[in-house]
Amino acid sequence: MTRRRRREGGQSLVEFAVLIPVFALLLFVMLELGLAFNHHMTLEYATREGSRTGSGLADGGSSNCIGGVDLAGIDEQIIAAVQRILKSPGSPINMAAISEIRLYRSDASGGQAGSQVNVWRHTPGSGPDIDPGLAVDRLDFSQSSVGWPVCSRNDGPNPDSIGVRIRYDYTFQTPLGSIARIFTGAPATLLTLDDKTVMALNPQL
Repeated sequence: MTRRRRREGGQSLVEFAVLIPVFALLLFVMLELGLAFNHHMTLEYATREGSRTGSGLADGGSSNCIGGVDLAGIDEQIIAAVQRILKSPGSPINMAAISEIRLYRSDASGGQAGSQVNVWRHTPGSGPDIDPGLAVDRLDFSQSSVGWPVCSRNDGPNPDSIGVRIRYDYTFQTPLGSIARIFTGAPATLLTLDDKTVMALNPQL
């Protein structure tokens, strides 16, 4: 009887030892998905705020492209609106992990219309100063290309739609990253989050 109890006790220990890693892995997966979802929601909020700003400002009242393509600093204000969300208190976003922000003319399906896109890249503290009269930080993004000048945006009948898109390299927040590297040899990046919001330009009366 004693031997049987010992055998059963040893079997229980073995089963327990086998199940612990499985439960731990499931816990890490659920926790990681929750953290990734939190990052994604913040990005979604940021793109929505940016597209809302771009929609309201439209072309800034430009009548032509002579003398400059963004005299009113419309795109700078869009990026500032996005940055305010990304850097707000409680935001989980790692600013250095944002590869780019794209402001583009949207086609009917919400995608980018040809090459009509303005790309902004992460340049901490060295971007434009949107209000030199105030003691505020500079933008953390600088424009690297212009394919859709603000002055060319149509805010009349059948207005253009502006899309704001953020690409973000999410990294593991739990030991799941280390576990994945052991079996796959992959880097700590879990996935590239790509979020966008599209809104029609508000007609200027």
